[in-house]
Amino acid sequence: MAAREASKCATKIVRPLLSSDKSEAKKRVLNLYKTYYRQIPLMLFDRHLPVSKEECQIKLKEEFLKNKHITDVRVIDMLVIKGQMLLQEIVTKWAQDCHIMTLFKDTVEPKPNDFLSKFVNNNDSQ
Repeated sequence: MAAREASKCATKIVRPLLSSDKSEAKKRVLNLYKTYYRQIPLMLFDRHLPVSKEECQIKLKEEFLKNKHITDVRVIDMLVIKGQMLLQEIVTKWAQDCHIMTLFKDTVEPKPNDFLSKFVNNNDSQ
């Protein structure tokens, strides 16, 4: 009896956020990617960022490929919604230049943590 109730809970059907299936979610992701890609030259024209168009395109590709392994349609839809919100903030200039540059922070070489690396790099402070 308890096993039957547990199986009912495990097979609960959830409502989709935006997409009804994986192919529709894929179309939304590609549409968002194309929109970002088209927005890069306009963003660089309006703002004075110390990055080139090619660097922005590479970073955009990195960010999208970082979530390539996700297969749940609801999670994909949530990431698309967050991406659309960020794009709207960039287009309407609610996101300042420093907020945009934090997206490039991952590509900076990390500081050494162990003693020997700090000694070789002449960096004693932590």
